[in-house]
Amino acid sequence: MEITEQLDELMVCRLDSGQRKVQPGSLVIFGASGDLTGRKLIPALYHLFKDGQLPDPVRIIGVARREKSTEQWRQELRALLDQFSRTKPVDDTVWNRFATGLFYCQGDQTEPATYERLKTVLSEPGVPALRHNLLFYLATLPSQFAEVTHHLSQAGLLSRELQHGFRQKVVVEKPFGHDLVSARKLNDELTLYAHERQIYRIDHYLGKETVQNILMFRFSNSLFEQLWNRQTIDHVQITVSEKLGVGLRGVYYEEAGALRDMFQNHILQVLALVAMEPPVSLEAESIRDEKVKLLKSLRPISAEPGGRQVVRGQYFAGQVAGQPMTGYRQEPKVRLDSHVETFVALRLYIDNWRWSGVPFYIRTGKAMPLSASEVRVQFRPTPNVLFAAQCGPRLDANALTLRLQPNEGISLRFNGKVPGTSLAVRPVRMHFSYNAEFGAYTPEAYERLLLEAWADDATLFIRRDEVDASWTLVDGIRQGWADQPLTNREFYAAGTWGPVAADDLLAQTGHAWRNPQPMSA
Repeated sequence: MEITEQLDELMVCRLDSGQRKVQPGSLVIFGASGDLTGRKLIPALYHLFKDGQLPDPVRIIGVARREKSTEQWRQELRALLDQFSRTKPVDDTVWNRFATGLFYCQGDQTEPATYERLKTVLSEPGVPALRHNLLFYLATLPSQFAEVTHHLSQAGLLSRELQHGFRQKVVVEKPFGHDLVSARKLNDELTLYAHERQIYRIDHYLGKETVQNILMFRFSNSLFEQLWNRQTIDHVQITVSEKLGVGLRGVYYEEAGALRDMFQNHILQVLALVAMEPPVSLEAESIRDEKVKLLKSLRPISAEPGGRQVVRGQYFAGQVAGQPMTGYRQEPKVRLDSHVETFVALRLYIDNWRWSGVPFYIRTGKAMPLSASEVRVQFRPTPNVLFAAQCGPRLDANALTLRLQPNEGISLRFNGKVPGTSLAVRPVRMHFSYNAEFGAYTPEAYERLLLEAWADDATLFIRRDEVDASWTLVDGIRQGWADQPLTNREFYAAGTWGPVAADDLLAQTGHAWRNPQPMSA
């Protein structure tokens, strides 16, 4: 076993050996008192610093309205790190060194004076890179993105041109608009002050190890890539389920719904990676080109009454994991007559040579039995001779499952003989587990994304035309829904796998949902 492991280690191909090193610079976080900063950004930066991944020197400057000193902000962040760090306990020695690079700048981001104070803070260090190599992280409301970039430009902190050999960059969180018109308006406003190559639109799903592994799995293994087409694949199912209900996010969810919250960004990104053509290189633009081509190849669909490709759903009171859960309409800040979808299922077709005629079934929902994200590739059944002729539907078709979370891994399902004197066949599973193969270390998505943005690598970020393509599809669906009320077949009890209408959607083509199962690590 040890010899095998040593040989496997010798076969490791390190693709990042020639990657440009991150240069010294300053990261400025707008919304420094917000939940995202304390729960995700600072823990991610701490771990990057701990692992020697951050540039040296580096400064991290938080901008927020609340009155506090730099020392108070550091103390607040330390308390949050104790709670949200993926490694515990926090290393005091590492934290003390990391904290010396944390600074706080108080001010309202709508006021020009705030940016003058920020400019003063940035001008203090003697290292030119700390003054000019700037990464601005907008952990703010999307409605404030354009205003912040405008003020940065007016203060001379953000330029479309190189400054002293450095380029400033802007990182923005989703959602990127709430429809195609607003997304285009937002992008037009951002590009008044920064080139497209300076804008990094984050979707944290793309930072997950297992999502990144989709490209590795497909394009570094000839075994599976040869099968990745309409000739061998019957259909594909993508499921993103959540046990939690809407909870305290009622105000947001009443505006967004499941289609905007999950499908328009996370799920379409996963679909693009699963179905895209091989890029001509591993350069960021080559990969993003293929993702855009795939999204533009999706057949437009609408959800008009009587339509047969989209199903909505909304949960009512039930039980999840043995615990009672109230219905969506009883959640705080939700209308008692709301018809907002907490579940959506779609049948999509990709109109290109590889996938012509292959249905892609996608569903996402809240208050479901299990929190899981997975892609199930269902291969075509064997010809109706030999074993298939005798077993009929009890001879299961082969399937490959990419489990994105939790208990990340890859499973191949095939048929084998049951041991014994009788002749019986049953499905068996060959399973690869990330934890079993590589150990429990899995960096948070934001660690990878922050590092990539600092290193000017846009591979894992969303390009403007990707945003347009995804909203074009989603807008067509939402326009079809208009103000149509949900039907009885579109409600589902909390703790179930969705409404009856979702089963009807697959039954139209002779298929059935394969529900994710609890998987051991």
